Amino acid sequence: MATEQEHSESDAVESVQIPRTLAILPISDAVIFPYMMVPLVLSDEYLIQLADDVLADSKILGTFAQRPLEDDEDEDPDAEPDGEDVYEVGTAVVIQKMLRFPDGSMRLLGQGIARIRRKKYVSTEPYFVSEVEVLPEIESKDAKTLAYSRGVANNFVKIVDASEQLSDELKIVAMNIDDPGRLADMVATNLDIDVAEKQHVLEELAPRARLEYLSKVVLRELEVVELGEKLQSRVRKSIDKDQREYYLRQQLKAIQRELGDVDQGTVELDELREQIEAVELPDHVHEVALKEYDRLTRMSPGASEYTVSKTYVDWLLELPWMVNSKDNLNLKRAQKILDRDHYGLEDVKERILEFLAVKKLKDDMRGPILCLVGPPGVGKTSLGKSIAAAMGREFYRLSLGGMRDEAEIRGHRRTYVGAMPGRLIHGLKVTGTNNPVIMLDEIDKLGQDFRGDPASALLEVLDPAQNSTFTDHYLNLPFDLSNVFFMTTANMLDTIPRPLRDRMEITQLNGYTPQEKLEIARRYLLPRQIEENGLTPKQIAVSNAALREIITDYTAESGVRTLERTIGKVCRKVARGFATGKRKKVSVSVKNIEDFLGSSRYSDEERKSKPMVGVCAGLAWTPVGGRILFVEAVAVRGKGGLRLTGQLGSVMQESAQAALSYLRSRYAKSNEDAAWFSAYEIHVHFPAGAVPKDGPSAGIALATALMSLFRGIPVHNRVAMTGEISLTGEVMPIGGLVAKILAAHRVGMQEIIIPLSNEEDLEELPEEVLDALTIHTVSRVEQVWDIALTRDYRAVVASR
Repeated sequence: MATEQEHSESDAVESVQIPRTLAILPISDAVIFPYMMVPLVLSDEYLIQLADDVLADSKILGTFAQRPLEDDEDEDPDAEPDGEDVYEVGTAVVIQKMLRFPDGSMRLLGQGIARIRRKKYVSTEPYFVSEVEVLPEIESKDAKTLAYSRGVANNFVKIVDASEQLSDELKIVAMNIDDPGRLADMVATNLDIDVAEKQHVLEELAPRARLEYLSKVVLRELEVVELGEKLQSRVRKSIDKDQREYYLRQQLKAIQRELGDVDQGTVELDELREQIEAVELPDHVHEVALKEYDRLTRMSPGASEYTVSKTYVDWLLELPWMVNSKDNLNLKRAQKILDRDHYGLEDVKERILEFLAVKKLKDDMRGPILCLVGPPGVGKTSLGKSIAAAMGREFYRLSLGGMRDEAEIRGHRRTYVGAMPGRLIHGLKVTGTNNPVIMLDEIDKLGQDFRGDPASALLEVLDPAQNSTFTDHYLNLPFDLSNVFFMTTANMLDTIPRPLRDRMEITQLNGYTPQEKLEIARRYLLPRQIEENGLTPKQIAVSNAALREIITDYTAESGVRTLERTIGKVCRKVARGFATGKRKKVSVSVKNIEDFLGSSRYSDEERKSKPMVGVCAGLAWTPVGGRILFVEAVAVRGKGGLRLTGQLGSVMQESAQAALSYLRSRYAKSNEDAAWFSAYEIHVHFPAGAVPKDGPSAGIALATALMSLFRGIPVHNRVAMTGEISLTGEVMPIGGLVAKILAAHRVGMQEIIIPLSNEEDLEELPEEVLDALTIHTVSRVEQVWDIALTRDYRAVVASR
């Protein structure tokens, strides 16, 4: 039964006459229903003016809910409605009270009086005014409608009982409304549902259809509320259990303190539990840590397993599972740091800057695996520190040289005594972040034995598609290594397994030119050695000419390691003078450099002073850079044949056989020439016999030495060459060309002969080297002889 007050309010509302045109008030995130009291807060100037005009006239305005934004639309809180962003059906509201506040805003209390439909706008400034049509309320009290009404009311009462936000008075209101349509409006007003669903209820004029739609919504909301209540109940039970355990533990501690029996193990466990709760861990790691903690609580501190479990939990808590350093993606700063720490190495610097640029545009990109290959002393390892500084990351260096145990990478299983994680996990613990720069140094010197193959273990580490779930045997939990920037260094690629090499981006670092060494010595090496030997720039001065003399006559290397040691030797001698009382500044120049270093060691040692018959300069590649390799050939009376010495490998021996075979097949057709080959044994020797030598790149040097011996024509002593020879006299391509040419330039060669197929490799050479050398590209060995021999070998043939 409806109360007498409700009947009076209903009659009062129904007696209000609604004008044909109404000012339109858009409502966001809400729908107003007839007969419902609603507070309205107005702060915009045009809305306050709307309210003032309505209060001065009929006190009735039209409220319409705003349509929700589409997915591709951006919400602009300052934008005014355009008239089409509100629904067509709304509610006429009569203003009951009005309050103004000091901040200029206005508060209204209104009551819905009828459903209305907007037609056409009659005014848009300063607010919208539209013609409206009053939608009549349809009465329906048949049995089906009443059944829907009772079902909605009963379920709504259950929602009120289960909800903490809804007032219990709403249950009384719901059970006492006998008008089905008004019941639907009241329930829709108080349910926390979408605006679109409320608008559907508002637009539905038939009470039965309105209740039928609302019954589904109410049933859904009841299920949500009941599920939330179950979850809350579980949480409360869990909290009650934890509180009970905490209370009992505190009581136990108090009893132990009273008895003077404080267990140190208990104190450690309490601290461990606090750390587990304080440290941010992934869910699966947190679960394992708690499980291991529960085992510890049931163990005696004197048990052997206690220490193992305690150490394991400590490792879990100390690893940076969710800690990372923020990348500094300022490219200008990175360029400045790289240039400050290293001179040259433009290819590597360019690659790092490209990586930072792409990461700036795409934050979730996976880092590359850079492999820096080059001779010792060119700055591969120190470059890793500069890259870490440029990116703002931590740096960790892991030396792989001589590593033979796979457990160094993957760790030991906890079943072994003294088990520990691998060195990668240890490095992450040291750096304290999960995205450091990790340098795997000397990856070409990995070994293998009965303890496993570390190179195979690195296949997972250096694969961006797999290392996100890298599992250390000790932890037995996946650790994400995809954020780590891995770098590797090597002196040569041949000893790196092919599958491991395919996972890395190879960058070749060649040796430095004398001019580059001079810049490095002046900028980095000399200041560092002055400081390390206790001197100051006011006590020693080394001229550029003296540095150049040290580079050319006292060192012979691709890098700068020996150069720094030699500069350090000069600084130590100067430091000794100051330590014994010398006070005058020492100037080191070309004139007095021998006083500090003695006689030069490499001047003219690696090149011949004059052209000689049967002696040719070849170019060789070694893991420590390029070098000059002389070929010496002599003819000895005997029974013919070829003798090779100098500790040559099988490939180089075959190159010598091929060169001799081509020479005999092409130029020993006359009886006199054929008799020469039969009467003389040819002995080919490579100096530095204690050093093993192999490879096909000395082929044209062997052929040139043999032709020089055969025709008695000296070979130019300022010409060096490299290239493989075929049995038909073709010059084949070789590797390591840049390092070889740099070695020739370092010892003062003037002309270089290379295969035509290697012409593209010249682009990697510095301009100063290209300007200082004359480089010939050839495709046949006859072209080599035309350049290298001091006279025309064809004329010699004709004279015989």
